[in-house]
Amino acid sequence: MLRVFKAFLETTPQLFVQIYILMQHGKTNCYQYAAIFMSLCGISFSMVDYQMSLQKSLPDKGEFHVTSKFMYLFYKLLTITSWVLSISLITLLSVRISVILLIFLWICGFTWTLKQCTTFCKSKKMEYLYRTVVGIILIFTFFNIKDRRTKVCISIYYATHTVVTLGILFVYMFWKPSIIKEIHFTIVIILTILHLVLGIIFLVVYYKHFHPTTYCRPQACLDEVDGMTGQKDRVKTSRFQNFLMP
Repeated sequence: MLRVFKAFLETTPQLFVQIYILMQHGKTNCYQYAAIFMSLCGISFSMVDYQMSLQKSLPDKGEFHVTSKFMYLFYKLLTITSWVLSISLITLLSVRISVILLIFLWICGFTWTLKQCTTFCKSKKMEYLYRTVVGIILIFTFFNIKDRRTKVCISIYYATHTVVTLGILFVYMFWKPSIIKEIHFTIVIILTILHLVLGIIFLVVYYKHFHPTTYCRPQACLDEVDGMTGQKDRVKTSRFQNFLMP
């Protein structure tokens, strides 16, 4: 959990600044590209590690196989990369618009967490802090913060990201067409679209074929000892079910 918080509260903002500076000055080298790639991989791997830990913590979930790990990794890596490039493009166009967009997205994410009535922390103050952090994470990638089906929420989330990304690209086409003629901007735009399309493909394939969705049915009849044990197990696992669900 802490690694995920660090990835999105520390690494991701630094990555935005780094890409913004590279786009603004246009002077890059292989080491800078490698550093950006490693940062994106680090963010994605933190999501995979968290998902693995979560699957082990919840007894009603299936095993997280190697294929599932790779599908989940590429889904996160591609969608996060596309979104980071999109925000970097709009930041280069206007820092003010970029800040307004990020604040608006955070408000949407924070409002959604409020409606979910999360119970991750014991005190109300810490719970609001937790929801604030979750709102920041939701700017960059999707989390299901309740143990429930995600089809509708995740569809709305990435549909919104797709519309915003395409909107940013259209703004460049009609507002700053001269910038697109530069080679490095053309490459960035192509990479943004390519990563978005591939990321959504991996997303659909992962949730359709590789997502651990095996639910264990509780036994209808339990003897006295098993009943007490089951009750204790439910108390233990209830805390884990309040975790973020990627």
